[in-house]
Amino acid sequence: MAKKIQLLDCTLRDGAYITGGKFGVPAIKGLIKKLGEANADIIECGWLKNPAYEEGTTYFHVPDDLKEFLQDKKPGITYVVMIDWDRYDLDTLPPCTHDSIDAVRVVFPHGKIEGGTAVAKKIKDKGYQVYLQLANTLSYSDEDLIEAAEYINELDPVSISVVDTFGAMYEEDLERIVSVLDRTVAPQIKLGFHSHNNQQLAFALCKHFVDILADSQRDIVLDSSLCGMGRGAGNATTELVASFLDRSHNGRYDMNMIMDAIDLYMEYFREKYTWGYSTRYMIAGMYCCHVNNIAYLTQNHRTGAKDMKNIIESLSPEDRTKYDYDLLEEKYLLNQSRHVDDEQALSDLRKAVSGRKVMLIAPGRSSVTQAESIKNVTAQEKPVVFAVNAVIPGYAYDYLFFTNEARFVYAKDVYTDVFSAVKKVILSNITAGSGDEYVVNFDRVINRGSPSHKWPHFDNAMITALRLMSMIEAKEILIAGFDGFKTQYNESYGDVNLPTLNPENKWDELNEEIKDMYMSYRRSIGRDIDIRFITPSIFDENYSEN
Repeated sequence: MAKKIQLLDCTLRDGAYITGGKFGVPAIKGLIKKLGEANADIIECGWLKNPAYEEGTTYFHVPDDLKEFLQDKKPGITYVVMIDWDRYDLDTLPPCTHDSIDAVRVVFPHGKIEGGTAVAKKIKDKGYQVYLQLANTLSYSDEDLIEAAEYINELDPVSISVVDTFGAMYEEDLERIVSVLDRTVAPQIKLGFHSHNNQQLAFALCKHFVDILADSQRDIVLDSSLCGMGRGAGNATTELVASFLDRSHNGRYDMNMIMDAIDLYMEYFREKYTWGYSTRYMIAGMYCCHVNNIAYLTQNHRTGAKDMKNIIESLSPEDRTKYDYDLLEEKYLLNQSRHVDDEQALSDLRKAVSGRKVMLIAPGRSSVTQAESIKNVTAQEKPVVFAVNAVIPGYAYDYLFFTNEARFVYAKDVYTDVFSAVKKVILSNITAGSGDEYVVNFDRVINRGSPSHKWPHFDNAMITALRLMSMIEAKEILIAGFDGFKTQYNESYGDVNLPTLNPENKWDELNEEIKDMYMSYRRSIGRDIDIRFITPSIFDENYSEN
């Protein structure tokens, strides 16, 4: 009997990390139907989890929750769900009735082979086929793999999959792991591979996995998802894997149905959510680091690639595989808190603003659309003008204030003449300065909030600029371009090419947080400083859309 190479599509399961499981009933039904029509060998329909099932999600509680999606199961296709080995109560799992899912995939971490296979045995005893996932297989030594094979052979699951959890594998890593497992795992057990695209190698490693087993008679399972949908850098794409198997290994996948699935259902998710290769997720692959660490630093601090690398590098190898956010925050602050003697800089700035108004020009859209009125106010009131974390051309700045290295370098590279002609004030976390800037300690101008009410974006540039104005004893502040974020990035900024500082596009949440920080600042200064908005801002107490 010729060996089989099977395609397992995990869009609805791995993609749940992106959508929070919320695909919607039409998309769940449609994707399962289209993948069936495409002849996918195995369709992973989602997760089994302890909470009650919420309609429209792929977080199911019991197999009966999937029946509405599996009324027309196609013969020859295996329908599966996944459980995290220690996060699902097996007492709620009824015996398999074959009118819903056929199989359960059990994922467990390094060091938990005994517990993971024990859970899988209970599931198998209830009549389900069982597939195993060795999370972070790269961390297994040869001896670990040999030990794992003993437990696997005793259980006799349908398949055992190598999982490149952190997208850190190279060809030689995969060769080592597969050679040991192929030699020690019983021949009737299929060997699978689940890749991640942190280093742009997901599809290439799938092909290499097949090549490694070219002389073996063992059946193979390749995981993939439509458009590579999955947490962080995502996975190998179903469209590439199916096309490869059709071309080189007698696959019989209907590419038209796969394209239909993408056109009908995936385009919406691609527009609404972000996943796939990025430099930040490449760093996760470099250091075998859990993607949640990357997501935390990106979402909460808009951390640039260089700082991201340094922070992850400062974690121990063991800590990189976890996501201890308190530790990560500590490392972030340590990375940012380069201490300098800033007394002279503050003294010079106090003298510069003494007896004068200050204007802070943020890079909001109104800094361009209402430039004429801003310049009129500047001409009439003659304030000291600070650009806040961006250069908007056309203004006569006295100072450029930067809180973020990416924005500092962007201004230096793009607005060279203005950048070189105007004095710069930077925070001490910026390391790209030339030495002639006024440098203020990062710790002086941040306020993380209270222990019970912390602000993730505590280093927002305008809030930081306002705190600096308090320190240099400004008494009257005019604000322009501090508009608030819109739903589209290019609606928010005067310069649409500015490096994004909220890549997750959670604009409403960010607006609320900034407003909360601004109102806290206003309460702290009382009547000591007069603040006046020159352009409309959602953060202005007197703002009205009408």
